[in-house]
Amino acid sequence: MAATTELYPRKTLERASTICTSCISFVKFIALKIALEKEIPFIGYGWSPGQAPIQSSVMKTNPSLIRMTQKVVYEPLYKIAGDAIRPYFLEERHFNTDKEFPYNIHPLAFLDYSEEKIYTRMGELGWKRPEDTDPNSSNCLLNAFANQVHEKSYGYNPYVFEISKMVREGVLTRQDGLRKFSEESSSVQIDIVKKRLGSSKI
Repeated sequence: MAATTELYPRKTLERASTICTSCISFVKFIALKIALEKEIPFIGYGWSPGQAPIQSSVMKTNPSLIRMTQKVVYEPLYKIAGDAIRPYFLEERHFNTDKEFPYNIHPLAFLDYSEEKIYTRMGELGWKRPEDTDPNSSNCLLNAFANQVHEKSYGYNPYVFEISKMVREGVLTRQDGLRKFSEESSSVQIDIVKKRLGSSKI
């Protein structure tokens, strides 16, 4: 459904595809749910400097803000999947609590950022970049397909805002930024994803 239906407000889709917005919403609200239940004061995210501006690199969450944020993604997803999505999102009991809501921390927004250094350090720890992901992801098989769907629907790659911001801030060269869009994603991998999702006609 996320590949064929505009589930969210246009503003939400400026920086991420419908598919990515749906997927990351599960991740974010599961993390928040665990943090509340275990009384964990901080949630750390690996957003790049292009995804998380320095102004929001340390942000205190609160029930009203989270309720509004969750509603935007929960209601469209609930219409599709019904009660099956409930375990992945906050329930009313989480909002009606005296527990402190955690801070969201985006450390890459204020630390020195270098993709080359990050990949080098991860390599020292034994990590190898997978060969089945696109230039803008190191861990998501859906990303290339999600970008393709977004480009067909809106005429631009959803990473445009993130990459251009990183170039303007000097954490990525213009050449490296353009390279991320010039490298073609594997059509074979996209076809595999389409087949697994039953979306071969998209």
